[in-house]
Amino acid sequence: MRAVVTGGAGFVGAHLVRRLLREEIDVVVVERPGARLDNLAGLKVTHHTADIVVPDSVLPALAGCDVLFHLAANPRLWAADPDEFRRTNTEGTRNVLAAAEKARVPRTVYTSTESIIGPSRDGTPCNEDTVSRAEEMVGPYCLSKFLAERAAVEAAERGLDVVIVNPTVPVGPGDVNASPPTAMIVDFLRGRIPAYIECHINIVDVRDVAEGHMLAWRKGVKGRRYILGGENVTVKRIFELAGEIAGRKPPRWRIPIAFALPIAWISEFVADHVTHTAPRATITGVKLARHFMHFDASRAVRELGFRPGPVRRALEDAVAWYREKGWI
Repeated sequence: MRAVVTGGAGFVGAHLVRRLLREEIDVVVVERPGARLDNLAGLKVTHHTADIVVPDSVLPALAGCDVLFHLAANPRLWAADPDEFRRTNTEGTRNVLAAAEKARVPRTVYTSTESIIGPSRDGTPCNEDTVSRAEEMVGPYCLSKFLAERAAVEAAERGLDVVIVNPTVPVGPGDVNASPPTAMIVDFLRGRIPAYIECHINIVDVRDVAEGHMLAWRKGVKGRRYILGGENVTVKRIFELAGEIAGRKPPRWRIPIAFALPIAWISEFVADHVTHTAPRATITGVKLARHFMHFDASRAVRELGFRPGPVRRALEDAVAWYREKGWI
């Protein structure tokens, strides 16, 4: 068997690569020029350098491919050039799917996101059938992923065998690029977060997300989406759990959204015009915090056999990894 993983050096991607290798599947990792490959050190994989924004750049890697996992994306909530989200997440996905069609790849698993589902309108957890609209997307990241998922659905309608997975917020070891959730937890453990915004999210062990990709490949229904979620929690509860593990008290003060949004506007203005580095608070992140982002993963449990483990274990392993890296 031969699997191709775009974004295979990323947080979820590297765990998926390891999961594939455990079954002695040949793995081709597609990463953009200059990407960090720390997560793949010592692994027997084939590397293919390609920028997915360039049409057909992935095509040579797909020769003899049995399954394509498309994870490559910009997962940040801010970029110096906001159009980067459209180019990478939307147009890049269209390019990868077009290459899969040309190469006649037997099955493609596309990695979407939970942030484009919903929001809940009645306080109940969202599921795969919760209505989502382009005009409701929060910021350029969410819109780019919404349109990318729509492209995957359209590819399935044209005949490509593609399954969609929507991971919630992954936590665990190995996030070398410090995605927004990891950066938030690390900042808290460093004492940099004296207060919190009360918001409702779903978190899941990153290793369970990797397993969910395997299950979607083998059991998923063409053109169908599956939420890969774990536990519905509040951000305060995440801080409490991480604090118990690392020996740090959670922040006591809650910041109202109405107060947090101007802070985010100022942070992004400074980032855009002065520092040109990622802001401490993003407008998209604060606006998403207003949404009730609890999710129901029962379809993946029922149809795929998805069995997410306890989030506390994921946080324990994450904190141990942060210490090993010298981050805390």
